[in-house]
Amino acid sequence: MAERLPLAGRRVVEVLATSTGGVGTHVRAVLPALRAAGAAVRVCGPAATEELFGFTGAGARFAAVEISAGVQPLADARAVAALRRATADADLVHAHGLRAGLVAAAARRLGRDRTRPLVLTLHNALPEGGGARRGVLRLAERATVRGADVVLAASADLAANAWRQGARDVRVAPVSAPPLPAPSRPPAAVRAELGLADGRPLVVAVGRLHPQKGYDVLLDAAGRWAADPRLPQPPLVAVAGDGPLHDALARRIAAERLPVVLLGRRADVADLLGAADLAVLPSVWEARSLTAQEALRSGTPLVATRTGGLPELLGGGAELVPVGDAAALADAVAELLADPARARRLAAAGTRRAATWPDEAATARQLVALYRELLGPPGDGVR
Repeated sequence: MAERLPLAGRRVVEVLATSTGGVGTHVRAVLPALRAAGAAVRVCGPAATEELFGFTGAGARFAAVEISAGVQPLADARAVAALRRATADADLVHAHGLRAGLVAAAARRLGRDRTRPLVLTLHNALPEGGGARRGVLRLAERATVRGADVVLAASADLAANAWRQGARDVRVAPVSAPPLPAPSRPPAAVRAELGLADGRPLVVAVGRLHPQKGYDVLLDAAGRWAADPRLPQPPLVAVAGDGPLHDALARRIAAERLPVVLLGRRADVADLLGAADLAVLPSVWEARSLTAQEALRSGTPLVATRTGGLPELLGGGAELVPVGDAAALADAVAELLADPARARRLAAAGTRRAATWPDEAATARQLVALYRELLGPPGDGVR
């Protein structure tokens, strides 16, 4: 008799809130493995996420549930009702991120089957700051992690916080970046598109234009390079990404005449990294940054902040600087640009570090094993 697939006949729902980057990328990446394990998979999230990530193209059904990035009581009540309907026949629900987890936990409490397993993956920490809003978010975080049967944390600091908040079962589950395609253009063509003169360095940053990503510090650093004697020409900083800070960053770049260009959302990140002398990640906080993974796998030297899960992810494969320290960021970039041999050694160390990470297939196998653990073996007669 043929061996039963581990999730044969199981109905699994993946839930996410508004996403334009890592969370949506991760959800789409695991869908083929869940399908191959026998599961019938539905993704629930804002309609824009299906348009951006194409979950149905990976074999899942999709149900629009408008879960926003911020707490909005009326909209959240509608999202809870919609998710209850979309998960009525589910065997297991997996929420990605605190916002999705909050809605999923409420939907389970109000639903008929309160024993149905709920898995929560923590991809990000709460934003810094104080006041009433952070207090509300902290209460929501505690309720969400306590409402999940298993909490998966993308980094050790997220796992430690989940334990402190009273989670019942916490496991570190690294999120792997999907492999980038091979560059489609030679570096010279990319540099020509950006208007770079011969010999001028190119520094690339990739990520949403959001306060978490620390682009204000990157602009501070860029303002220092024109006067740095180690650099015959200041590097051009090309930022690939869109988001709510676009207009404010663009105004500052123009007002201060900074050597920075905002490229918007790009589909050719592999080309940009292949043409870059360095990549930078000036984030206030990251768990297991997909951008950092892409840079090291591409063999591009990386300067990143020492925050969240980045030290455990990168080890000695990147140059790490303190969060919010524009002088340290500027100095680290200048030193590497002025010493190509050192930059090559750092890139080689990054490639070796990247080879130790689990790939997408390993990440997906962990999920299949967890779902099988929570659901038990397939029922008799199901293959």
